[in-house]
Amino acid sequence: MTLDTRQLFSAQAAQYAASRPQYPQELFEYLVRMCAGLDCAWDCGTGSGQAAVQLAEWFAVVEATDISAQQIANARPHGRVRYSVQAAEQTSFADRQFSLVTVAQALHWFDFGRFWPEVQRVLRPGGVFAAWTYTLPHLTAELDRIIDAKLLNPIKTYWSPQNRIAWDAYAGIAFPFHEIEVPQIDMRLSWSLDQFLAYLKTWSATRLCMEAVGPAFFTDFATELAAAWGEPSRVREVSMDFFCRAGRHEH
Repeated sequence: MTLDTRQLFSAQAAQYAASRPQYPQELFEYLVRMCAGLDCAWDCGTGSGQAAVQLAEWFAVVEATDISAQQIANARPHGRVRYSVQAAEQTSFADRQFSLVTVAQALHWFDFGRFWPEVQRVLRPGGVFAAWTYTLPHLTAELDRIIDAKLLNPIKTYWSPQNRIAWDAYAGIAFPFHEIEVPQIDMRLSWSLDQFLAYLKTWSATRLCMEAVGPAFFTDFATELAAAWGEPSRVREVSMDFFCRAGRHEH
């Protein structure tokens, strides 16, 4: 990651930790079935540790790294997760240390020319690499229209080019592993209005737009969304398109 990216995700690390969703359990069950051993995994670009903590349900040790010290400081503690501040492209890990390397919602920020050799160095022969991403949320047709008009339209020029790599489901990334098929996985969450709005505030484009023009656009959006949501405590299902690419390291 570049310094700018580090700053982008450090500014509101506590909110990020509190508001980012958990990943589907089916994903981890699939990855565990693909791995020959469950002694050590690396979650790279861990952010506040959502994926690392879920991996720790199966792995004896999970090394979780991020370039942002603030993200690591706000990460979720777990007895089998070891957090450290390290760049994705250069780590202190030993050769062939891991049977699984994961990147959750972060691959599009990395320098691939340096990251892929590092993964190949630390991943055991036959080990698995997996990277996943999810896209924009869907609720109902009425709520989606409000989100599109009142939030997505104002912030559209504030998304970075890297986000577009994620929206393309990582299809455009040259993948230096023997690709393995990942089953279709649904990502569905049950959120109140406050939980949903807190998540939307973690978007980099939302934050950058607020910094540039002030928060009034988000306040207007939240007011209109609340009027259509119903009781604020009402829990609604939020679905997101979920994509994962996985491969086996054969050397």
